[in-house]
Amino acid sequence: MADYDYDLYVIGAGSGGVRCARMSASYGARVAVAEERYLGGTCVNVGCVPKKLFSYGSHYPDAFEDAAGYGWNVGEHSLDWKRLIENKNREIERLNGIYRTILDNNNVTIHEARATLKDAHTVLVGGEEITADKILVATGGWPTVPDFPGKEHAITSNEAFFLEDLPERVIMVGGGYIAVEFAGILHGYGAHVTQLYRGDLFLRGFDQDLRSHLAEEMVKQGIDLRFNANIASLEKSGDRLVATLEEGSTLEADTVMYATGRAPNTRNIGLEELGVEMKKDGSIVVDDQFKSSVDNIYAIGDVIDRFQLTPVAIAEAMILSANLFNGQNLGTDYADIPTAVFSHPNIGTVGLTEEQARDKYGDVDIYRSTFKPMLHTLTGRDERTLMKLVVDKASDRVVGCHMVGPDAGEIIQGMGVALKAGATKAQFDATVGIHPTAAEEFVTMREAVSS
Repeated sequence: MADYDYDLYVIGAGSGGVRCARMSASYGARVAVAEERYLGGTCVNVGCVPKKLFSYGSHYPDAFEDAAGYGWNVGEHSLDWKRLIENKNREIERLNGIYRTILDNNNVTIHEARATLKDAHTVLVGGEEITADKILVATGGWPTVPDFPGKEHAITSNEAFFLEDLPERVIMVGGGYIAVEFAGILHGYGAHVTQLYRGDLFLRGFDQDLRSHLAEEMVKQGIDLRFNANIASLEKSGDRLVATLEEGSTLEADTVMYATGRAPNTRNIGLEELGVEMKKDGSIVVDDQFKSSVDNIYAIGDVIDRFQLTPVAIAEAMILSANLFNGQNLGTDYADIPTAVFSHPNIGTVGLTEEQARDKYGDVDIYRSTFKPMLHTLTGRDERTLMKLVVDKASDRVVGCHMVGPDAGEIIQGMGVALKAGATKAQFDATVGIHPTAAEEFVTMREAVSS
């Protein structure tokens, strides 16, 4: 390895790249990382972090209304959107600085420039040729907008975090995490939101009960949900946008946002020329040790198209660095990964959906409860929480746990530990609930629903 400038060169300083760089350096490797945009990648800059901040803020109008039920008289209130953006930007800059400090403190060299591959061991960055024994591609993903007339008038989640003003009317196109979350966020801040999804029901891959329940809650809030709907063309007319739908009707909006998918950021960095095997969508094919078809080139995170989740990229980074530079032989366990959707209300989920469990185990018991959250017994708000357990009947093991409701992500994190440990329904039943909380419902559901 002494023949090379570095033992490991990381392309991409997002969550996965930074963690792998830091841990590899802690094991004694000489490491450098290149980043052409911003330290921290999607999650810190245009993903999880600012989205969660936006989500927090978008709940305040409801909180102002709900306060009346608890005796508070809340005076006039107004939104200063520019202040929100400024405060968000300040927090992101702080986090960028933390990532820089982490790398500096671990003696990782930072190249703030675009990096491309000249050959399997040579990186071109900032006008220099740098050699490395091993190269990690951790360049993440980028939002995509499908081809249609007028696509240049649409924005993606990247731009949504920097809107100069809150739009009055928004058309949200898509049915995944990002579309559902931003529909709730922008509606919460006061925009009129129409969400279009080309399928029968959004959040494909999630439990059917969760999908249906969330759709009902969003409609009750006033979001205009339209399924089996899509934009055929988009035109700018003065200061407004006119969308023509595939069935011929039109919609006017100030902003049209597409959240219809993200593509791995792997094109035009030299991977094709080196013969690195990639799928049609640009994701890099890797083995269980994250090695590509070129022996010394590795990939983790969103570019390998397994799970586009920050904690997964970090877990992959920990394993790869330990295997490469700490003499270990670890594998990644992708089973029972908990996740949350910061919709309004939130979704939290871990394990198998009811549909998946029936396919895998055949005979399952379903425990399901819907109820008004205690908070709203005094506010009068028409909102309901859903909780659901999926149990393999033969082993009594809980194989799926799902929730729609306030703080669902916080609650499901603990359920994730239980599922990872192989907890049975009997053990859930034997656990004393914390009263009065919504979470106690998970350990007090006793009657399986009819299948």
